[in-house]
Amino acid sequence: MEFTPRDMAHGGSAIARIEGKAFFVDGVMPGETATGEIEVDKGSWGRIKLAEIVSPSPERVTPRCRHFDRCGGCQWQYAGYGAQLEWKQSIVAGQLAHLGGLVDPPVRPTVAPGEPFGYRNRMDYRIREGRPALHQRRSRDLVALSDCDILHPNLADVFADLGDLSGVRALTLRTSVATGDVLAAIAGDVPRHAATTWGCNILQLADDGSRIVQGGDFIEETVAGVPFRITGTAFFQNNTAGAEELVRLVDEAADVEANDTLLDAYAGGGLFAATVGRSAGRVLTIEIDDVAAADLHANLNRAGIGEFRIIRAATEDAIERMDEYWDVVIADPPRKGLGADGVDAITAASPRTVVYVSCDPASLARDAGLLDEFGYELDWVTPVDMFPQTFHIECVARFRRSS
Repeated sequence: MEFTPRDMAHGGSAIARIEGKAFFVDGVMPGETATGEIEVDKGSWGRIKLAEIVSPSPERVTPRCRHFDRCGGCQWQYAGYGAQLEWKQSIVAGQLAHLGGLVDPPVRPTVAPGEPFGYRNRMDYRIREGRPALHQRRSRDLVALSDCDILHPNLADVFADLGDLSGVRALTLRTSVATGDVLAAIAGDVPRHAATTWGCNILQLADDGSRIVQGGDFIEETVAGVPFRITGTAFFQNNTAGAEELVRLVDEAADVEANDTLLDAYAGGGLFAATVGRSAGRVLTIEIDDVAAADLHANLNRAGIGEFRIIRAATEDAIERMDEYWDVVIADPPRKGLGADGVDAITAASPRTVVYVSCDPASLARDAGLLDEFGYELDWVTPVDMFPQTFHIECVARFRRSS
């Protein structure tokens, strides 16, 4: 059948409406005319397998990566970068309207913090036939890679020297843009040639902990003038330029005053507590992971945060036991978002401002509706393109307590 999509959906597909039914199609842009066959029909919606682009968009480009037609790591390399940024703004606005019930949501244009290629400071690979691999789009099958265009140049250099990875189950590569250091974390056997040819820190992972093979077990990154220790595979933003932009936006949204108590829920290694927290009188942090909490303690000290407290627990459990007040809260939850219990927890002290950092527009939209019910109005939300060439969207949203 022939069709012309009009919108992009959360998840990376275009949406074509045929006889009132929504069909999702990968690889096609809004406004293009294309043909394809129905491969999934769920009654109220379906999925079309693209056959041919009949009338291409002027913003269509040739994918740069040789693996793009099979690898699921990137989904949008066929689209010019300007189009990708516009799609992300539109997707966030659509999710807030449809799932959050917000009328005319205040979504700013998407911010592009850095280069559209060569930006990832961390990549997690599985291994297929002795080569690093990523999953195929919508499949469990692995695609072995000979190169990867979204890797930061520091990682691309190590990637080129990986050699035979037989015996390795999984490999994480991460780098510091500030120092140039690279850390390779290996699950499985360490290749004999790794220590001599990779030229980086090497860590072997196991269920009962990790073992340093070469160098150290952490790297040090600098964001907003603050040095951060990042141990092993502990979470840190995968785009360093993007992390700088997140800090700038969170600082703008939080508008912390000198006498404020700032609560950083889901604090991780302290990206926001150690940067935005420099303006606060006191910083409260919550982090459940032991390794991240250790990094958090070190990073808050390095940043010169004078008065802080670290609570090692789940956010909902920690706040239930707290008898303290906070003026501003920063929440950067995992992909599933806050949910009703999380929203109830972070607003328990009636802070004047909630700053929500989200990696999933759908959970952000749901939680925006919940925050509205709790008396917090969405002031603005800014999408940040932490993951160019993909449909993934990071957002910073500012909510203010209504009068």
